Amino acid sequence: MTERMRRAVGERGIANVGRGPDPITDPVDPVPVVNIANALTVFRIILVPVFVAVLFIGGGHDTVWRIAAAFVFGLAAVTDRYDGRLARERNLVTDFGKMADPIADKALIGAALVGLSILGDLPWWVTAIILARELGVTALRFWVLRHGVIPASRGGKLKTLLQAVAIGLFLLPLPGPWHIVAVVVMALAVVATVVTGADYVWQALTLRSGARARAAEADPGHV
Repeated sequence: MTERMRRAVGERGIANVGRGPDPITDPVDPVPVVNIANALTVFRIILVPVFVAVLFIGGGHDTVWRIAAAFVFGLAAVTDRYDGRLARERNLVTDFGKMADPIADKALIGAALVGLSILGDLPWWVTAIILARELGVTALRFWVLRHGVIPASRGGKLKTLLQAVAIGLFLLPLPGPWHIVAVVVMALAVVATVVTGADYVWQALTLRSGARARAAEADPGHV
């Protein structure tokens, strides 16, 4: 018996020697948590304190450092576009990624909004509305976590895109007409924030009620 055959017998047993892979009975390798998609998500989280530090250098209104802060913010925002795509295309979707991706988005957006409000460039009520929605959705995700994971929706991605574009415009030291564009885009972002927030509330309630209904069917005597 050759060395190769001995290894095959040891790993599969004599009855399975020579058998090809069976997609039904063979165990499926789990998706590793450490992968390129999750690495991009973690990288985005790491960039958040870097962005905040750069934003406040020079009192927060130095032209060069504002451009640098906009660059760091843009780099972090770009990773949001590619981590999800890589996860889907390469079958690297994990529960960690589903939870960490929106958290990374909220950390980046929240830091930018608070920073701009501290510097007096953005009204605090805008920051309050957006942060209330983001924190509320995060709380909802944890509230229904044992029943299932609510992934980021297309509406949520659009909301994040609008917020990112608006924040980028507010970060850059642009002339007056461009500030009007920034205000309009931010207004659209606030509307999208509120609408998608209501949608997430509906999804969470539906997921929870569905899970309770299935539990009641499985155990009719349980209240």
